[in-house]
Amino acid sequence: MIFGRSERGKPPVEPVTLKILVAGGFGVGKTTLVGAVSEIRPLRTEEQLSETGRPVDDTSGVESKSTTTVAMDFGRITLREDLVLYLFGTPGQERFWFMWDELSEGALGAVVLADTRRLEDCFAAVDYFERRSIPFLVSVNCFEGADRYPAEAVRQALDLDDGVPVVLCDARERGSVKEVLIGLVRHAMDHAADRREAALN
Repeated sequence: MIFGRSERGKPPVEPVTLKILVAGGFGVGKTTLVGAVSEIRPLRTEEQLSETGRPVDDTSGVESKSTTTVAMDFGRITLREDLVLYLFGTPGQERFWFMWDELSEGALGAVVLADTRRLEDCFAAVDYFERRSIPFLVSVNCFEGADRYPAEAVRQALDLDDGVPVVLCDARERGSVKEVLIGLVRHAMDHAADRREAALN
């Protein structure tokens, strides 16, 4: 089926659009994740790392990284004819965190991307979404050469509530990223249902 048309005799389907954030530390793979799954050419706001920023940009573990997101990454994926996700990748460096409040406005939920070699870099994102009661899951980007840990070990290291999903992914692979996004949508919907039920009781 061509997007925007429906089967003969059926009215056109107006898709539900949902906003998803992709957050995490510097160099964890947020831009790669958005680019791997987006069905449109992703909007990127990357700039070259400069000598001026060297004192504040911690490139430990990502020494080969030469660019950084200074505003956001943007992409889109159609999960079903009636469901479209808009992806907003947040900047990972601390000096750009002031943009997170605006980017998170109206978001259904967030993917917090983690690198087990620098797990502490995702603490700020976890804390941000916990404080604002925005549903999120932690997705461990399995870099080549990095040690692999079971999801439960990552949960304990990040001190996550039992209800927060932890999944493994390859941010370069469309199918892997798609499964992460489907998991987040399900988690966010369950979270919303729980809040409605709590409000009625």
